[in-house]
Amino acid sequence: MNETIKAILERRSIRKFKNTQVKEEDLDLILKAGTYAASGRGAQAPLIVSIQDQAVIKELSKINAQVMGREIDPFFGAPTVIMVLTDKERNTGVEDASLVIGNMMLAAHSIGLASCWIHRAKEMVEFPYVQKMLAAIGINHEKYRGVGNMILGYSDMPLPQPAKRKDNYIYKIK
Repeated sequence: MNETIKAILERRSIRKFKNTQVKEEDLDLILKAGTYAASGRGAQAPLIVSIQDQAVIKELSKINAQVMGREIDPFFGAPTVIMVLTDKERNTGVEDASLVIGNMMLAAHSIGLASCWIHRAKEMVEFPYVQKMLAAIGINHEKYRGVGNMILGYSDMPLPQPAKRKDNYIYKIK
């Protein structure tokens, strides 16, 4: 089977990680894959923010949990969190950023890393802590909205079986 199709069919969302940081060369490859996602009119509107500072991840986790209204670690102990933002003015910004996350998730799986999309990035950007974090790296939070967080690391659980595909998922007009 084609390796790309194989990665698409085998990738699963993982929510339990080993306490081992992602190697820099692997992270760089995954981030690069994200930058090659299709984007409306070639605008490349998304921004990718890679976070490995554990103190920052802990604060972001608290914020995400607060938005969710639950007292859990919504990042499931992942050693790396990647927040994807997009330009608020782009009509296809959310779609473009979603493709970035999808590319990175497939790239991660293809090199033996685990990932999961974690929502609430949009709400997180409204918090002063996140706004200051973004400003510190030169991103104006007023120009961008959060689209998604991708947690990344080495899986500490067996690969789950895929859910059964729903009936009537595909329709064909010939």
